[in-house]
Amino acid sequence: MLSVLHKDWDRETGHCIPNRKVDRSEKGNTGRNMVKLFGRSVICLTDLCVVFSFLMVSANGAASKQEAVLEITSATINHSMALVQRMEALLTHGNGSDVTLRVQTIDEVKVIQVHLLLLTLQSDVFEELLQTRNSSALVLRESAECANVFDKFIRYLYTGDITVRLNQAIALHKLASKYHVWDLQQGLTQYMTQHLSSDSPSGHVVGWYQYAMQIGDVTLQNSCLQYLSWNLSSVLQSAEWSSVGEELLLSLLQRSDLVLQSELELYEALETWINQNQPSTATAENALKAIRYAMISPQHLFHIQKKSSLMVKYYESVRNMLFLAFQFHAASPVQLAKYFDVNCSLFTPRNYLSSAWGSPWVINNPTRDDRSFSFQTQLGPSGHDGNKRVTWNALFSPRWLPLSVRSTYPERSMQPTRTDGGRPRIIVTPATSSPDFAGVSFQKTVIVSARKQGKVVVRHVYNFHQSTEEVGDFLLDADLQRRTSEYLIDSSLYLHIIVKPLYHSLIVAKK
Repeated sequence: MLSVLHKDWDRETGHCIPNRKVDRSEKGNTGRNMVKLFGRSVICLTDLCVVFSFLMVSANGAASKQEAVLEITSATINHSMALVQRMEALLTHGNGSDVTLRVQTIDEVKVIQVHLLLLTLQSDVFEELLQTRNSSALVLRESAECANVFDKFIRYLYTGDITVRLNQAIALHKLASKYHVWDLQQGLTQYMTQHLSSDSPSGHVVGWYQYAMQIGDVTLQNSCLQYLSWNLSSVLQSAEWSSVGEELLLSLLQRSDLVLQSELELYEALETWINQNQPSTATAENALKAIRYAMISPQHLFHIQKKSSLMVKYYESVRNMLFLAFQFHAASPVQLAKYFDVNCSLFTPRNYLSSAWGSPWVINNPTRDDRSFSFQTQLGPSGHDGNKRVTWNALFSPRWLPLSVRSTYPERSMQPTRTDGGRPRIIVTPATSSPDFAGVSFQKTVIVSARKQGKVVVRHVYNFHQSTEEVGDFLLDADLQRRTSEYLIDSSLYLHIIVKPLYHSLIVAKK
């Protein structure tokens, strides 16, 4: 490298010029000459790099143009459907079958001709069973319900396609789990979650919940429990209510998010369930203790106490709760809070749909502009407040600006601001203040209904204290611009606003 740097380069011939002697007069310019020579060498190397880069770019450009031409003229030839049809025909006619499946139940045997390669590709359980078999036949013992859909299950292994009915979902899910066909198992779980509201003669959600409990599928279990809780009023009137198990019954009775007409409706449904199922004394007593008697009016409590055969039978187990409920109705909540713990579930309302607790609100064309709405509720469930009413103002805005990006000026931030980037919001505030509000905080609940599988069901429940902006996810995934949105019914937003008073202990009495 150094020998080259000390040679001159003849641009015309393209050769290096040998070193020339440097006289004494040039010794002082040695550094300058070295820089000059070095600069010439750098220029030469740079020129070579530029030429090389130009050639590479030209080559790449030509290749890119060639690829672009090939891309334009390329096409996809897809005969996958024909392949699936041939695979299905292979199963149907049994051509080339090398394994016979004998699916046995207590009463019958079902014979299916299959192909070892396809079954082992789809299931490691089948792979192990087929490798350890002693003959060309493989004996499988299944329940009657699983045997009835075994043909469908095997057909899925050949085609990757299956048609599911409500009464077949559990059996197919059992087979998919047993033989480790995980894609089918996940697809069936999703199917069951999406078809909770479908109509069936005797109901299916309770059965799916019990099955989810058996296999430990928490996702499906929670989906079923939430559906039953949010649509309990319709469930109580259906044939499915009598099939509810003891564990599910007690789980439902403990929840505060039950959507139903009133607590009295729940008590009457419980009485029907106990009369039909005849549970143990412990189960009946635990269920009766979960009823929130303070949410039932004194008139109905007197009727239950004297006319209900169930209450007469188990009166001693709930006598103290009834006595406390009568005290609640007789005194003001403020007085009661001085001596009793009013933060317990007995004094916590559920989501009651009766007019004393709230009002429905149908919003046509919900993306158009802001809407306002006024309604009245009873001040509280206490008989002491039975004649007191509170007027509430509700404001719905389809494009409410979040607090984080509003103006920092108070007088401006209190005004509803609409922007294209905002999200739907509801604000519910009392029209007037009252001394009766002491010791009470009002929780607002907005129930959003939707139509699924032709039935109107509760799509979501939102709880907040003043504005749904406190929730953060109010109608977050709802595309209200789309007429076919899952949150709309006939292009309208169906809401039900509930106001629930929550009592707080004010003074602890000295013992």
